[in-house]
Amino acid sequence: MARCGDKLLLVAAVLLSSLSGAAAQEGRVDTIKDVFRHLHGCWKPPPTAKARPLDITVVVSFNRSGDILGHPRITYESAEASDNDRLQYRIAVMEALQRCTPMPFTDAMAGAAAGRPFAIQFRSRKTSPDKTSPPTQERRA
Repeated sequence: MARCGDKLLLVAAVLLSSLSGAAAQEGRVDTIKDVFRHLHGCWKPPPTAKARPLDITVVVSFNRSGDILGHPRITYESAEASDNDRLQYRIAVMEALQRCTPMPFTDAMAGAAAGRPFAIQFRSRKTSPDKTSPPTQERRA
């Protein structure tokens, strides 16, 4: 009987240690999907009193420690945006990057993500103008 109790104690200890390890990893960025989720969690678009909603995309790379590598680049902004709208949204993107970095990469993700560009889309508009036009047929080569 004592041996059975010892085995149960050992199993319980192993389970507890694996749970505490999982809890320690919570909040860590371990997949590409986690990178996007983490960055979108830091996103705060400007209030509509300051700028009309627009969509914006930034390309950013990170080093192994999760810091921004080089300079983030804005690669897309909604065409109908004014200069003020663009400025306000560029500031909001840079603030989101500041809030989120260094990126809390796991060791495995740090190696996989280091130096790779990520195109992060921040969408603020409810609908895009493209949705009102009829869908186009995709052509295969």
